[in-house]
Amino acid sequence: MRIVFMGTPEFALPSLRALIASEHDVIGVFTQPDRPKGRGKKLRISPVKEIALQAGIPIFQPHKIRADGLDDLQNLAPDLCVTAAFGQILSQMILDVPKIGTVNVHASLLPRHRGSSPVNWAILQDDQMTGVTTMMTDAGIDTGNMLLKREVPITDEDTAGSLLKTLSQIGAELLMETIDRLDVGDCPREKQNEADMTYDPMLKKEMGKLDFTQPARSLFCVVRAMDPWPCAYVETANGILKVWRTIPVKTSTNAAPGTVLAADSKQGLIVAAGDGVLELTEIQAPNAKRMSAKAFLLGRKIEAGKPLNEAVL
Repeated sequence: MRIVFMGTPEFALPSLRALIASEHDVIGVFTQPDRPKGRGKKLRISPVKEIALQAGIPIFQPHKIRADGLDDLQNLAPDLCVTAAFGQILSQMILDVPKIGTVNVHASLLPRHRGSSPVNWAILQDDQMTGVTTMMTDAGIDTGNMLLKREVPITDEDTAGSLLKTLSQIGAELLMETIDRLDVGDCPREKQNEADMTYDPMLKKEMGKLDFTQPARSLFCVVRAMDPWPCAYVETANGILKVWRTIPVKTSTNAAPGTVLAADSKQGLIVAAGDGVLELTEIQAPNAKRMSAKAFLLGRKIEAGKPLNEAVL
């Protein structure tokens, strides 16, 4: 089968590698244009482009595939297109090119968590289960008919980063099964139930700001959902305190939310929340390395009894 792959970030790599290793012919890769990153704003290629270069696959990087990618795709004449976190919406003209259609690898159990950040939102909303869905792409956003699904439990140890890595591997396996079944003609197709649909907006940096009036469990979910980007944080008197790991504690306190209840190398950094308390176990002060809160408090002082956002770190 002649296959064109469309993807950009790390999540897409296992699927692309699986296709390259298969008997199918990956005839082209579409990925996002090189972007300036870091303090030096140097152009960096996408993870997908890096793999495609290594494999000697023709690479196409249209700014908008529906505007300047149609001719290239038509010239490739694929039997099937595969998308995995490509980052662009496909027009109907693009979708009409491949003979079989376009299969998307989506990191949620559709129709729940449509959108570009399904893993983060599953953790934010404290879902107990997520997974991967392969689907036939249509002109909507994650609205096409579902093909195959695989469920994955979400544990309290999962962050968005770790869970996305797990789902990317499962997605690759599910993709190959999907293609095999499409090839022999026995792949199921199920219309999505719009009554069960949820659509989640894109992540924004400010979503990582911790609001201690929220329950401790909710804050715990925010921290995990924002790891690795944009990272949960607290605005303090002299800069941003990044928060990487927490433990919610079910206990009552009369202190106002955000008040530091304990801050020393033995007890750690414990803060009152709207419901219960939250222990900040791994933090990163301004211009400092990421470390355990107890290690940080060996050499720095945060005053108990005062709001954390008034602390001088």
